[in-house]
Amino acid sequence: MNWDYLLILAILVGFALTRRWLNMLFAKLVTTKQATIQRKLMVRQLVLIAHSILFIILGTLVLGIDYGQFTVFLSSTFAVLGIALFAQWSILSNLTAGVLIFFNFPYRVGDYIKIANKDYDLAGIIEEISSFHVLVRHINGDLITYPNSLILQTPVIKLSGPPTNMEICPLPTLDNHSK
Repeated sequence: MNWDYLLILAILVGFALTRRWLNMLFAKLVTTKQATIQRKLMVRQLVLIAHSILFIILGTLVLGIDYGQFTVFLSSTFAVLGIALFAQWSILSNLTAGVLIFFNFPYRVGDYIKIANKDYDLAGIIEEISSFHVLVRHINGDLITYPNSLILQTPVIKLSGPPTNMEICPLPTLDNHSK
């Protein structure tokens, strides 16, 4: 009996078992996350696609594709994808940040936050955390759309209650020299 067939069978069984385990793990994880169903499905799809790609790579290596040829193929593919997607880098970084935020973000929908930004007043209630951005309802009613990639790079302050005008934009203090 050919060992290649047994290895392929083992990879297929491993794929089925790990896929089932990933689905169960994701089902448990999703119940604890406060996110929209679209966002949960998007993250699940990305995880399952990465899982499939990993097992496709394992299968091709078992079938005898030379490792050197395989790395040339992968590097060429990534180079073409990199060039093709270079103009869309911000979209990809926001999507990646959205996945990171899904798994590890200390703030939830309904939290009062202030995003540390010296140029703009970015404080309010988180209304939605989507795949590409976080929607924050400002105290004056405006809706602020903040990209996921930036919210991971910017300090965010969780306020204990609804932000007031004093917390958002403190009044300048007068010193003795400005009379």
